[in-house]
Amino acid sequence: MSQQTSTRRSPDTAGTPRRALRLPRSLHPRTARRLRRAWQRRLAAHPRAARGLSGAVTVLALALVVLALLLPNKREQFHLAAFLRIPVEALLGAAVLVALPRRPRTVAAALAGTALGALTVLNLADIEFNQYLGRSFDVVLDWPLLGDARSYLADTLGGTVALLAAVAAVLLVLALLAVPALAAVRVGSFLGRHRTRATRGLLLACAVWMTCSTLDVRLDGIPVASGHTVTMLRYHAEALRSTLRDERAFARTARADAFGATPGDQLVPDLRGKDMVFAFVESYGRSAIEDPVEAPGVDRTLDAGTRALARAGFHAESGWLTSATYGGGSWLGHSTFMSGLWIDNQNRYRTVTSGDRLTLTEAFRRTGAWDTVGIMPGVQKGWPEAKWYGLEKVYNAFQLGYRGPKFSWSTMPDQYALQAFQRLAHGRTHAKPLASFVILTSSHQPWAPIPKLVPWDELGDGSVFRGIEAAGTPPQEVITNPTRSRQEYGRSVQYSVTALTQWLRRYGTDDTVLVLLGDHQPIARVSGDRASRDVPVSIVAKDPKVLERISGWGWTAGLRPAHDAPVWPMSAFRDRFLTAYGSVPHPSQG
Repeated sequence: MSQQTSTRRSPDTAGTPRRALRLPRSLHPRTARRLRRAWQRRLAAHPRAARGLSGAVTVLALALVVLALLLPNKREQFHLAAFLRIPVEALLGAAVLVALPRRPRTVAAALAGTALGALTVLNLADIEFNQYLGRSFDVVLDWPLLGDARSYLADTLGGTVALLAAVAAVLLVLALLAVPALAAVRVGSFLGRHRTRATRGLLLACAVWMTCSTLDVRLDGIPVASGHTVTMLRYHAEALRSTLRDERAFARTARADAFGATPGDQLVPDLRGKDMVFAFVESYGRSAIEDPVEAPGVDRTLDAGTRALARAGFHAESGWLTSATYGGGSWLGHSTFMSGLWIDNQNRYRTVTSGDRLTLTEAFRRTGAWDTVGIMPGVQKGWPEAKWYGLEKVYNAFQLGYRGPKFSWSTMPDQYALQAFQRLAHGRTHAKPLASFVILTSSHQPWAPIPKLVPWDELGDGSVFRGIEAAGTPPQEVITNPTRSRQEYGRSVQYSVTALTQWLRRYGTDDTVLVLLGDHQPIARVSGDRASRDVPVSIVAKDPKVLERISGWGWTAGLRPAHDAPVWPMSAFRDRFLTAYGSVPHPSQG
């Protein structure tokens, strides 16, 4: 028997060599035929190796399909028991593939595999969003955040790294769509070639699945009989429906404002003549005050700041607010606090900022007794939301006169931003007091390098920070080390709080009132997988009447709230604050 005849008919190689090679269609037909024949001759020369290779590829394809079907969407769910389940979707899919003829089977397998790849992409997106933002990926609203993530990488690790990461992400998505499709086609082909044995095995697997389901057999508390993929599909479908429903319902809620029609002369009458400062400290959360790694240094800073302020005549009351966001999305926390609405996604943010909902700074502006200003070192492009906030003048990253280096994402140290605030707005002579909206950024991740405080008279244009930034810790040393991240995060909060309290002692007057708070907790790598969304909030003033107005709130004296101090939703603060200082509700119904 010739070698050619042996290649086509040998029982040792039947069913394996011809499907083992897939060549690009762009190859010239003659070249493709030569390569295919060469590959078949090679396999025919090693039939056992060919069968082993074919079997290994099939097993790998089956494993990939099963792993994709069982992939959790939260990092803490990754343990061995999660991948030792029997997915009912695999049994149903196998039954369909066994029953179909060859071509429909191939098409069905490819489509199902691509859909499984898309679900895998969503699950991986959920994992990262849960890690960084404490929630799942929203397939409707969260696409713009991918651009923000790229900008963050560029600011932190450089443009080249950001570009490579973007390219890698695109290639990963393409691979996650293609590989499960190829794997499903491979499994389908195997089932079609061995239909009888596949049917028997499928019946046995179904019996095992039904037994485990009936008896509720579990491994490490997880049911062996799995319907994970169906559950995830339902979850994503319900999330999509919820997003669409929420858009309509929230628009109605935003129009109903308890103080929307209040005349200016009936807003905050008990704060007339006060210089109001609403200051947000980036990522300043409960973990900074209670985490065993971060808290010792931060608590010492808060206690020292309380004592130093008291020597300057200032006193503080502090409590907790539950932020509408976690890990990032600071603008959601800012808008929730200032508007009195729970704004936990981008769609709600767009809805409220395009309306006329009364914000705290707009309330002060509406009285006609205050001028309003925003200090926004983190804003590096157009910011139309300034009008909604009621800010008559805004200083962004390019308008504060800074000529020093960036500190990773943060465009400038908080100490410089506060000095610029004093130079450009707070320290100038005004016919009216100011109501100011200040966003501090030095405690933004990755918390490296961290600025150091310098003498206030030496700040100049910020060039003094060049040596400090150059000698600081590189971001990549902190990003990859959770313990180091927690330590540096704590140090960054200490820096920001110290800069703010020093500014208040140095430039505050008898009529200065500071509202200091965090916008959200830091990411899970720092705050922990089960951390609350609570942030500290403090009101600081010299005039004892200011704090007397909130004496019924049950807050803690000083800058450090007690563990059991009251916890309110961040959206509740606006109405409580307006009411405490004499505002009269006049509801608007939109």
